[in-house]
Amino acid sequence: MNLHFPIVLLLAATLVGLPGTVPSTQAEEAVTLRIASLAPAGSSWMKVLNAWKATLEKETEGRLKLRFYPGGSQGDERDFVRKMRVGQLDGGVVTMTGMSMLVRPMVILVLPDFLDTYEKLDRVRLKMAAQFEKLFEDEGFMMVAWGDAGKTRLFSQKKIERPSDIKSMRPWMWKDDLIFIEFYDVIGANGVRLGVPEVYPGLQTKMIDVVTSSALTAVALQWYTRVQYMTGHNTAIIAGGMVMRKEKVDGLPPDLKEAFLRTSKRVETLLNRTIRRDDQKAYDVVLKKGIVATDTSKYKAEWAAAAKQVRDRMTGRVFSKSLLDAVEAAAEE
Repeated sequence: MNLHFPIVLLLAATLVGLPGTVPSTQAEEAVTLRIASLAPAGSSWMKVLNAWKATLEKETEGRLKLRFYPGGSQGDERDFVRKMRVGQLDGGVVTMTGMSMLVRPMVILVLPDFLDTYEKLDRVRLKMAAQFEKLFEDEGFMMVAWGDAGKTRLFSQKKIERPSDIKSMRPWMWKDDLIFIEFYDVIGANGVRLGVPEVYPGLQTKMIDVVTSSALTAVALQWYTRVQYMTGHNTAIIAGGMVMRKEKVDGLPPDLKEAFLRTSKRVETLLNRTIRRDDQKAYDVVLKKGIVATDTSKYKAEWAAAAKQVRDRMTGRVFSKSLLDAVEAAAEE
């Protein structure tokens, strides 16, 4: 989808105009931050991140560089986390699956039928940012920028109207996705555990026939070419963000650290705006390509009951009841 070129130009121009240009008087050796992502080269995410890379390098006169590894070239998110822990990577642009490997309770943000609108998710992340960031710091990481990857839907080769329809199918389960492992167990479906790079071949060979995805992700990874249906409603937002090794960021010279953190917050705003817009465009595109959006509304109670079971089973085991109550209160204020 060639939908993103104008926004990249605008974003680059905006970031270049940020105040606080770093002086070039210090003759220090350039620092390179190594950051991995599953987002394909040329995708909405990478266009924005590459614009940031160019802007930051220009603002610091080449003293701070970002090296992105897109398209899963560094493996799956489990590999990102392992490589960050041993210092082979400095950061990762990850979904909540990757984040939960660092801080398990973070999966609370992607529970089904909970924070299913951008407004709710934004309220929670804004009001509870300090609490969440402290959890990452305790593990030696820094939550640099929040992000998301569109609305969570089920894409399938057969129509799905109610949760029990999935029982006769072969749904993909991301190996480390705590939510859908629990969800498929609740509804009695036998999920097939695969890494993200294995999903497209799995759809090709019919090893799997259901995938959890946003429209934008389904287009970016070409999964949509192997399915005929998607759920019209979304169960959550695919939340995530950029996580860095805290010691690496704190070890930057003060002016470079300030430039990195300041511009990352501007990127956070622009990236979310871009992704949310492009996810809606991708949804419209896959409809035009012939994928049918299934109306699940008459079985809303069944979806809600399954979602509640997932929450109840994970409360006290993955996250505390007090955290669940705090997130729910922040979402509804």
